[in-house]
Parts: sequence; C-alpha cells; structure tokens
Amino acid sequence: MKTRIALLSESGLPRPYTRSKPIEIVEAELDDPGPGELRIKVAAAGLCHSDLSVINGDRPRALPLALGHEASGVVDGVGQGVTRFAPGDHVVLVFAPSCGQCLPCAEGRPALCDPAAVAGGKGTLLSGAKRIRRNGGTIDHHVGVSAFSDYVVIDQGSAVKIGKDIPLDKAALLGCAVLTGAGAALNSAGLKTGQSCAVVGLGGVGLAGLLGALAASAYPVIACDLAADKRDFALELGAHHAVDPSEEGAVGKVMELTGGGVDVAVELAGSARALRFAYDIAKRGGTAVTAGLPHPSQELSIPATSLTVSEKTLKGSYVGSCVPKRDIPRFAALMMAGSMPIERLMTHVIALDDINEGFERLAAGEAIRQVIVFD
Repeated sequence: MKTRIALLSESGLPRPYTRSKPIEIVEAELDDPGPGELRIKVAAAGLCHSDLSVINGDRPRALPLALGHEASGVVDGVGQGVTRFAPGDHVVLVFAPSCGQCLPCAEGRPALCDPAAVAGGKGTLLSGAKRIRRNGGTIDHHVGVSAFSDYVVIDQGSAVKIGKDIPLDKAALLGCAVLTGAGAALNSAGLKTGQSCAVVGLGGVGLAGLLGALAASAYPVIACDLAADKRDFALELGAHHAVDPSEEGAVGKVMELTGGGVDVAVELAGSARALRFAYDIAKRGGTAVTAGLPHPSQELSIPATSLTVSEKTLKGSYVGSCVPKRDIPRFAALMMAGSMPIERLMTHVIALDDINEGFERLAAGEAIRQVIVFD
C-alpha cells in the first residue's frame, strides 16, 4: 500500500529548519506485515529531542531514514502467527521492542533487548526486514517504528495494547516521554513515597519525570532548568521548588532545601554538565540517574573517591528501565485518573506537513511536546 512518510535524507542541515527543510513528506510503498508483524494506522505521533538529535547529526544514523518513534494508533492488519493483536486494537508504539528470547528479556529487562539494539542500529525491524520502499530502494526504519507516517509496519514487540477509552493523542506520549521520564524516576531510581527528588532538565521527557515523581508523592520535588519559563511551568504542575543550575550557589540551595541533598536526582537534559549537577545534589547514599542522550563527545568527570565516601549511586536508564507491557497500562491509568496529567505537556498540535516548523520550534526551545495528529 502507499503511505506518506517523513523522509530524512541528509542530517546536519543548518537552522532554521523552516528554511533548510531537512524533512520531506513523500509517498512511499509499504509492504504487507510479515510473520509476527503488524500494520498500524497511526493516530498521533510526538516530536522528541531524540528525533531532533538525528536531524542535527548528534546521533548519526544510516540514511535515508523514515523518522519518528513516539506514537499511538490502531491495528490495521496482522501478519502470520500474530495472536495477541487483532485489527481494531488501540496500541501505543514502543521504540525498544522486545524479542522475548534473549538474556535481557529473560531477566525482565526488555529495554535492553539485544536483537532490538542490533535491528535499531541497522534500520530494520526485528526480523531484519525493511518494509518501506521508494524509487526502487528500501528506506530505513527509525528504531523499528518510523511513526511520522500515515501507516507503519512494526514488529508486534513494538506495540502495547491499551483501552479504547484512552484518547490516542495523549496516549502517544506514553511511548517515549512518559516511559523514559517517569520510568527513570520510578523504575531506574526506585523513588519511594516521601523521598525527595530533583529533576534536572524540563523538556517533555523531564516534565514527564516530574509528573511521575509527583504521582509517587515524592517530597520535596525540585525542578531544575536553565530556562525560567520551564521552571515556572514546573511549579504550575506541582513542583515544590525550582532552581536554576547555572546560578552561583545552586548546589548549596538544593542542599539547604533538603537538609543535605535529594534522595533521587534524575537528569533528563541530555548534557554532561547537567548530569554532574544531578550527581552533586544527590545526598550521601543517594542516587543520580541519567536517561539523557548528550552528544557522544561529551564526557562526565567526578571525583573518583566521592563514590566511595558518599556511597552514592550513579546509574543509567534506558527507556526508563520499563517493561512496556506492564508500565504503559500503569501510566495510562494514572493519566486517566488525573494523577499524571501528561496532556498538559502538549503545547502544540500540528499536521504532518508542518513537521519542519515543529522541529525548528523544538530546537528553539519554544515547545514542550508537539503532537502530529493524523486524520
């Protein structure tokens, strides 16, 4: 069948993207789903900094590539052997599929699925196939999803079924921003009720982490960002304090607010400098978690002895250490109950044809989460 895709053929083009237009909306051929695969009619897809880092060249990928990884939709067709999904099911798409067979999957860590990592690097589905074709050649899939498209073919491990009562535009954010942000605080850091938490970096993923901390009744929750408008918005969402990490004495201010540092500091800015700040404001015996993706050239430097004498924990978090089949329904329930109002992060609803304008807005820091809504 034919579908429109958001095609990236060259990364690193200069801003503004409204002028250089790195993304073309073109028509492509989409193969039928193979064994264990689904065809999805995309309902909504979010614009994420992970997409932007491919566009600007910070995260090199083989090109040409059909972009997009955070989305929701409706199952339109199923391949041979699919029994868990049927046409008409509502799903959230997951950019880290699980094969269910490798050691990380067997250990309950599907975000670290080995075959998924290999497939993502090669621009294929888990089967090794590429299902998007144009002008006689194949187009790479973006981490097995390529969500900026009218229709996509994905591995069934890249989908999680949700209730049909859940609005699909909101549900799109569950697939990346909420899994990564809230998951980093609740799963990777193991944040407990009543513990103190700082969130460093208040983009869409960071604010989702903040909402996760608030849903867990952490106290105090401290919002940290260089931008005053983002700190103010975090306070509107319920953060108890806001701190500018660039201000002189910022670490001391957090220490004063918490009596020695936070139990959990979550870095979601994608910056080694932000991660060092998160590490510094964690209390003795506390935990600093990063789910940010800085440029590969950035390095973190900390006093080696501080890990020992302060007994801090410094750990990474990929996809929020989530088990999507468990956590997406859990976060969706919190959203529907009003305990995690992720719809407040949706600052813009746009059309697919406006995608370059959307990414320029994101690069300029003028949006939190923009969602493409499809007909």
